[in-house]
Amino acid sequence: MKINEKFFSTESSQTQKIQTLIIGRLLAIFLLLVASWIWHTGHLKLSFEDFPRGLFLVFLVAVGLTIVYFFAARFSKLYAWQIRVQLTFDALLVTWLVWQSGVLTSPYITLYIVIIAVSSFFLTASDTLVSAAVCVFLFALLAVLTAFSIINSSAVPMETSRAVQIIAFHSVAFLVVGLLASRLSDRHASGEQLKETTKTLADLRVLHERIIESIRSGLITTDLDGTIYTFNQTAAEITGYQADEMRGRSIYGLFGNIELPIADSLDATATGDQPPRFETDVITPENFAVRVGYAISPLSSESGEKTGLILTFQDLTEIRSMEESVRRKDRLAAVGRVAAGLAHEIRNPLGAMRGAIQVLQSQTPPESSQASLMEIILRESDRLNKIITNFLTYARPRVANFSETDVCEAINDTLTLLKHSPDVKEHHFIKPDLPACPVTISADSTQLKQIFWNLARNAIQAMEAGGTLTVKLEELNGERIRILFADTGGGMPASQVEQLFEPFSNSTTGGTGLGLSIVYQIVRDHHGTINVRSLENEGTTITVELPIEIKNQGFLNETEKAGDNFQSSRLENFLNVK
Repeated sequence: MKINEKFFSTESSQTQKIQTLIIGRLLAIFLLLVASWIWHTGHLKLSFEDFPRGLFLVFLVAVGLTIVYFFAARFSKLYAWQIRVQLTFDALLVTWLVWQSGVLTSPYITLYIVIIAVSSFFLTASDTLVSAAVCVFLFALLAVLTAFSIINSSAVPMETSRAVQIIAFHSVAFLVVGLLASRLSDRHASGEQLKETTKTLADLRVLHERIIESIRSGLITTDLDGTIYTFNQTAAEITGYQADEMRGRSIYGLFGNIELPIADSLDATATGDQPPRFETDVITPENFAVRVGYAISPLSSESGEKTGLILTFQDLTEIRSMEESVRRKDRLAAVGRVAAGLAHEIRNPLGAMRGAIQVLQSQTPPESSQASLMEIILRESDRLNKIITNFLTYARPRVANFSETDVCEAINDTLTLLKHSPDVKEHHFIKPDLPACPVTISADSTQLKQIFWNLARNAIQAMEAGGTLTVKLEELNGERIRILFADTGGGMPASQVEQLFEPFSNSTTGGTGLGLSIVYQIVRDHHGTINVRSLENEGTTITVELPIEIKNQGFLNETEKAGDNFQSSRLENFLNVK
């Protein structure tokens, strides 16, 4: 007989089921013993004269077998054989009991049906039918042996036709019960299989979710219409949107119009080629643009039918920023090489020209047209000298003098100076948002003020029609500070933002573009970061983050002490800053 292995999911449950069978059998025989005793006595007042000694012998044998079964269950792992042996002994004990109680007239014939029914809980459907057939065989064999007096019996003699009817009736009953029990076994097995399948599906779902959540790339699955129904944790981290709010929304609302990339990817998959990769900008809830690289693959059902799309993507913002930083450094290197030679070569003849013009101006009547032209020449030479000075400051920056600096005081001094600047008009409003207590960091106070002055002045100049400049300072986790300059001007296009910190880039304020390049350099020298967020007609926000403590302060102090020995290599050191 073949055991239904699905019934035993774990070793502990197998042992528990076998113990249940052993104890249940012993209790059933005990109850049968008591019931038979009452039946033979005929009333509740029991006497040992009517005690069913045959059934008691069966009970004693069952107790002995129970002990053997318990030891077998404890020391043997052959659970299938244990079940077979137990059911076989059960059938033999019932046959002996039937033989002792009159064979065809025995009231214990019904116990065969109990064995068949119990078999359906431990055996498969076909094995339950085999169990029924074994019971039919034992009962028929016992009846034949006693009918032909091969073995003695206490049974009352019976006509052959009557005996045949009883044997046939019970045999058919056993087989019918076996058939019904086999169906029950099928249902039981199906129920166990369903539970196992449900558990497996649940485990697979959990495993699937864990795999998706553990992938360090953003993963989104959609239907063919682009409706999102899977949005993993990395996708939430990259985009800033939570999975709950994105499920049910369209992928086009997040990635824009990507119908052409989808078509190209599906065509590549259909021809067996590797799906191409694409790049786009994803706008976060904070209105930041995140550069992502993504690939699209079809999602297919088991039959191969396309049911949706799988979109995987990675955050390329930092990589593209590093690439742009490398390109910027290359350009700065070229600028630096030009700066060392040209700046002084231009300044020297410029000084001679200015001196000559001043001499001529002193000999020219103030009201003449020549004097006006000379004044223009002097004014433009001063502007050119200022450009050269800024350029030299940018190309050969001085060594920073780091000390404990109150950032709030530096911002207040800068804004006070700015309010008295001719650039500030009546329709300009300056709104500082600073902590009440001092915020002290290790920095060069002069260079900090230079950062604040350039950023604040550029913001004012960007608001020609008036507006509000907000300057906000806050601490971040006790390790860094954030200074925010936000204006309500006309903003800038993305192409201009990308080149904002390059020297001589296009400036909305009409300047040379060196001011923000110097700001960028100072921020990097302070181991900080600077970010720009700008939308046309919505204003610009520039965020500067600086560490409270400079970890390599000792290196900076040694550089400062080295003096002019390092002057020729400062630009190179700057270009190698990571």
